Amino acid sequence: MAGSVILIGRLWDAINDPLIGWLSDRTVSSLGRRFPWMLGGVVPMAICALLLWTVPPFVTQGGIFAYYVVLSFFAFAAFTAVQLPYTALAAELSDDYDERTTLIGTKAAFSIGAAILALLMAQVVFAQVSDPKHQYFILGALSASLAVVMLGLCVAGTYRRYWQAQKAHARSRPPAAASLLADIRSVFGNVAFRQVLGLYLCSWMSLQVTAAMLPYFVDAWMGLPETHFAQMALAVQGTAIAMLVGWNWVARRSDKRTVFLLGAPIAMVALFGLITVRPGQVGWMYSLGIIAGFGVATLYLMPFAMLPDVIDLDELQSGRRREGLYFSALVFLQKLGLAAALFLSGQLLSWTGYSAQATTQPDPALWAIRLLMGPLPALLLLGSLWFAYRYPISRDRHRQILAALDVQRQS
Repeated sequence: MAGSVILIGRLWDAINDPLIGWLSDRTVSSLGRRFPWMLGGVVPMAICALLLWTVPPFVTQGGIFAYYVVLSFFAFAAFTAVQLPYTALAAELSDDYDERTTLIGTKAAFSIGAAILALLMAQVVFAQVSDPKHQYFILGALSASLAVVMLGLCVAGTYRRYWQAQKAHARSRPPAAASLLADIRSVFGNVAFRQVLGLYLCSWMSLQVTAAMLPYFVDAWMGLPETHFAQMALAVQGTAIAMLVGWNWVARRSDKRTVFLLGAPIAMVALFGLITVRPGQVGWMYSLGIIAGFGVATLYLMPFAMLPDVIDLDELQSGRRREGLYFSALVFLQKLGLAAALFLSGQLLSWTGYSAQATTQPDPALWAIRLLMGPLPALLLLGSLWFAYRYPISRDRHRQILAALDVQRQS
């Protein structure tokens, strides 16, 4: 039922993501196109965060289910209003091929760092507060407060640079008369965009299936205390943060496609290796986690670094800047990948006889956990490599696009 709540919310995202992206592209205000949405959405998002972590005083599971379904519609819409324009800023703050990669890398480092901070914050709260309902209420309040503060810092820190960059795009605003459906058909006609979508869907689903299975792998298969789940996540994510600097250095000396084609196979090898881990081989499990982190960094970095170059190509072909609409597709896949991973993995565990109350699990459930933890996500990464190989915008091709855009904007 919990997985169904998330899945229903993501289906709603299929509507509000492109709609908010499309509307933000057409927003005209003294704050620009993105900042009004970010500032207007952050307070509702914070309120929803607090309510999502609060268990309603309903007796039946049906009542609780209905509460979270209704709340998810408001929460996901508010989150989209903040996250989507924030993500689209990456394509507007700079036109430089390498500077965009650095910008996305910095964003990814803070994103991964925030995930690590959230794990640590939860550990501190759980250690200090014994009542579960109070634990999660405090986490909701902390999350809501941090959201407001960090979004305010983001707007204040990028406002001046944003307006400097907008001068170059002043002649590229999309006409207000264009319809949403016509724009959606147009952006999906972009071949480079379809490659980025396929690359990102496969790689993100791979990450989310592995992340969803990690608690079960640590507990049911390895027989380890719950603390190893957080420590394993820290091993992967910490390595990924450190490697973002290294992959950025490689990207400056090659191109974005090459970095992905080098990094994703490292993650694949580590994920395939997890099927060999036996109970008691804790060091081998952590070693594979660290190796996976080397490749995971490119999965966080490259798709979002590629998309601004795709948007430049679209402007050359259409004469319009549609960052919001393009990023809405990637943001929706990000949410859908998480929802699908939780829903499908939960269903598969249920079908194979997994029981949270049991001290030992049946063999089919243990095999499902091991396959979902490593080999199946590795196969998804193999699909992402196929899309990356077909991605057509190299460093030289982007240089040609920018030169043609300069001529087009001046004319």
